Amino acid sequence: MPTTTTQGVTVTVTTNYLPDYSSPSQEHFVFAYRIDIRNNSGHTVKLLRRHWFISDANGTVREVEGEGVVGRQPVLEPGESHQYMSGCNLKSGMGKMRGTYLMERLGNGDNFQVNIPEFTLMVPYRMN
Repeated sequence: MPTTTTQGVTVTVTTNYLPDYSSPSQEHFVFAYRIDIRNNSGHTVKLLRRHWFISDANGTVREVEGEGVVGRQPVLEPGESHQYMSGCNLKSGMGKMRGTYLMERLGNGDNFQVNIPEFTLMVPYRMN
């Protein structure tokens, strides 16, 4: 599981290929990913925005940016965590995602970026 920590905020990613929603013959591959955000800092933080780069093995790179995650802007007290599930589709059976979250320290209003570790999306039969 890819994991990274930035300024006391740890992000861990797990992924799954969804064959029931995919159609390889039509170059449509669907993946789910679970994100765990844990606040190990001494400050209460709020997730304001997300910024993703999604790379497909065919060379296509998509950029996705927006408020919060799956419609929420979670607030995490020290020691708390927030998990969510999301997904993406690729035109090939493998790709990568990476990105950042824009966070705010609620005590002083400072904004900072938290890195989301790069992770691979790959259909299981390509792993051999």
